[in-house]
Amino acid sequence: MRRSAAALLALAAATPAAAQDREFCPERPGLETQACIVDRGRVTIESSLIDWTRDRQSDGVTDTILVGDTLVRVGVTDRLEVRAGWQPFGHERTRDAATGDIDRADRIGDAVIGLKASLLHPDGKGLSIAILPSVTLPVGRQPIGAGRAQPSLLLPLSYDVSDTVEIAVTPAIRALANEDAGGQHVRYGAAAGVTVKLSEAVSVGADASLSRDQDPRDHTTRARAAMTLAWQPKDDWQLDTSAIAGLNRDTPDVQLIAGIARRF
Repeated sequence: MRRSAAALLALAAATPAAAQDREFCPERPGLETQACIVDRGRVTIESSLIDWTRDRQSDGVTDTILVGDTLVRVGVTDRLEVRAGWQPFGHERTRDAATGDIDRADRIGDAVIGLKASLLHPDGKGLSIAILPSVTLPVGRQPIGAGRAQPSLLLPLSYDVSDTVEIAVTPAIRALANEDAGGQHVRYGAAAGVTVKLSEAVSVGADASLSRDQDPRDHTTRARAAMTLAWQPKDDWQLDTSAIAGLNRDTPDVQLIAGIARRF
């Protein structure tokens, strides 16, 4: 019996413990992008159920509604995830300030593919750094789709100040289609935010972003501020909302988003 007990103890000691899943780490909500990587073999689906933007300019008012904007993230290795997204439906309504005429458009949006590789701490703990190249594929139609392939490069960084406070910064550069036909231009900038855990399930955040758009027709600077709320009723579920305000005339006035994230 003693020999059997000793053998069982030796076997238990030699058997590796089951790997623990990382803390669920969706990229939504917020203006910045989280640096954490999806666990190897796991899948995360993140979707904006509804996304409404109002842009009031001197010549009119544009309301844009996006439905089901979805991102799928798949953990390939401990430090690498592949990702694909699609905007299945968008509605744009523009009212001309001078004539009162209203134009409406219902379109599908573009798709995006990319990968995110961790450079430091793929679980998002401590100081976490990743690199995220991606390309938008012009499968949709304007005004919802861009009509041209658009590559981008992000450098997500996050740091746990404490068990309840995290700061995140995401520098980004993108090649966008010119507003006039033909050619592309660069948009560069960064987003930053602070997230505070109020409990194990509820967190709130405050974000800001600044970007410079080098469109040949009109160089603009966009500035935004956002408040976010996320609720994780279970380990693999999240519901969230965002309220985003434009801080200058080159930025849409307001954007409201409600969404969901699920890990499988």
